[in-house]
Amino acid sequence: MSSVASPGPAVRTSASPESPVSSVSWSAVAGGAFVTASVSLALMALGAGAGLSAISPWPNAGAPAKAVAPVAIIWVILVQAIACALGGYLAGRLRTKWVSVHSHEVYFRDTAHGFLVWAVGLVISVAFFSSIGVAVAKDAARAHGEGRGDYYVDTLFRTPHPSLEGAASDAAVREEAAGILTRALAGPEIPAADETYLSGLVASRTGLPQPEAQARVRDTVTAARQSLDASRKAVAHSLYWLCAAFLIGAFSASFAATIGGRQRDHVYA
Repeated sequence: MSSVASPGPAVRTSASPESPVSSVSWSAVAGGAFVTASVSLALMALGAGAGLSAISPWPNAGAPAKAVAPVAIIWVILVQAIACALGGYLAGRLRTKWVSVHSHEVYFRDTAHGFLVWAVGLVISVAFFSSIGVAVAKDAARAHGEGRGDYYVDTLFRTPHPSLEGAASDAAVREEAAGILTRALAGPEIPAADETYLSGLVASRTGLPQPEAQARVRDTVTAARQSLDASRKAVAHSLYWLCAAFLIGAFSASFAATIGGRQRDHVYA
């Protein structure tokens, strides 16, 4: 009688070992990000210089601001596309070659490297511009604190016969009026009590009748609101276009990194 052979021990198939090396070449990403930030800052400085040369503070001289604004938007988009594409391409060429990796995975990693280049370069640029913005804001606050009056407050107290003596003696009145005007602009409309009080200040300072002083207060608040609304819309439109430029920069960096990666691995389409 033949004996049946017992089956041997089951063989476990272990998963493929994890590579000890990270799939992100941070040195290549950092190099591409610094190149992106440097080229972006250099081109932005060039565009700012060209824009300041094109416009002029004198009437009927230089290009109008409405004509310069679309050119500035196009320039920002081109700067993002060129700088990010260059940084992404360098990251793709300089990254470590991945061995025994599927071509789809290589394409994904190259795209991710380009996106990281864009992200790191954007952080570097924002940090640089933030430091400049803080310095400019401090200078503006210092200049305002040294005695530069607010335009709309000045319009409230204009008289047919201005005098240096009167302008120097009513600093407290102007400061109080500036506070009332600031509070009025923060709400939907100026409170009735503030309007009556401010009209009384204007009437006593300028010699205008109470109805005319009240009309001046209303006109000044309306003009200040319109100016703030125009500034708000301009900032909002600028941010929309800036977001579009950033997205174009992210795409350019990611796509250029795949091109650089293919050339690094000697794989051509």
